[in-house]
Amino acid sequence: MKFFFFHLMPYADLDLSYADTHDSAWLTLPNRYFDPAKGQALYQRFIGELELADQLNFDGICVNEHHQTAYGIMPAPNLIAASLARTTKQAKIAVLGRALPLVNSPVAIAEEFAMLDNLSNGRLIAGFVRGIGSEYHASGVNPTLSHERFYEAHELILRAWTEREPFRFAGRHYEFEHVSLWPRPVQQPHPPVWIPSQGSTETIEWTAAAARKYTYLQTFSPIKVATKAFDAYREVARKDGYESQPSQLGWAVPIYVAETDEIARRELKPHVEAFFNRFLRFPMEMRMPPGYSSVRSTKALIESKFAARSSATTIDGLIELGMIVVGSPETVRQRLAAYHADLGFGNLIAMLQVASLPADLTEKNIRLFASEVMPHLAALGTDRDTAASPIAA
Repeated sequence: MKFFFFHLMPYADLDLSYADTHDSAWLTLPNRYFDPAKGQALYQRFIGELELADQLNFDGICVNEHHQTAYGIMPAPNLIAASLARTTKQAKIAVLGRALPLVNSPVAIAEEFAMLDNLSNGRLIAGFVRGIGSEYHASGVNPTLSHERFYEAHELILRAWTEREPFRFAGRHYEFEHVSLWPRPVQQPHPPVWIPSQGSTETIEWTAAAARKYTYLQTFSPIKVATKAFDAYREVARKDGYESQPSQLGWAVPIYVAETDEIARRELKPHVEAFFNRFLRFPMEMRMPPGYSSVRSTKALIESKFAARSSATTIDGLIELGMIVVGSPETVRQRLAAYHADLGFGNLIAMLQVASLPADLTEKNIRLFASEVMPHLAALGTDRDTAASPIAA
């Protein structure tokens, strides 16, 4: 199994009483709640936490993109990734991910990622996402065009990375007379592509297709939802003539490790409950703008993930749903091993800083996870030898 430290970079100093007068921590929350002095200190702290994970031999460190929200103050993850490329030594740097439909120039993302791959000496993992619903309100992009723009931008970026002669690109949404990427990525034919998702049916089918075989990440979901998504990925792979591998699946989950189960619950409780009840607070019309998802994907998400989140208001409810893993090193090891047996993932995307969790507890969590959990689970999630498999052939 590969271990990644995922950081949302939340505005940890958020005044949680905002909820008395505002219904969302996204888009409509006045930016007077953001104190630049506290913000710059948080950026320095958070980058240091990611650097610590590299020093503790995590396989990768992860950043991502969100806009106009206290949930994650990283609207330009390429800037954080560029900083990490210079200060880290061995960990993969996963940008999970850039929201392709929100940009007017996919070539700019191709250039940006190629630069990061050079700066990090081939350690980049390129994450592509459509962006959650609220990002379309923030960007002014028509959500009904989300899928079309994503697929077209992806095609353009892959061509820009791999073609060696200038070419013209004329699509429905993007048109370029000249594309000839400078610099080229270090990794050939291109950096690995990962696709984080909340479980969209179309995304799973597209990601698992034999033409791509991209790594699929299920993000912050009840364990039943993650199981359904991974089973769907494996089924698409079989129908497409190959057997999927654990390395093609990643599970993202908040994790907290402390000396005992009691201490872990006590220390995490106010912060994880703030995360789900305050930092993730925004109306359904922001989450799912009309046209953003197909009818079948919207129905599935509302019935499973969002319905579960609406009832997950306490640490006990979150643990019961499998949306967080909390406890002593032994408890965390056992639960992760059991979840792995059910899910079959090869990449664990551990969110080790949650909402308002302070620096001292975050560092303790990172260190305990690295020393008391990772070595015990590293042998899980190994790819199978499929050379003789008729399905793989």
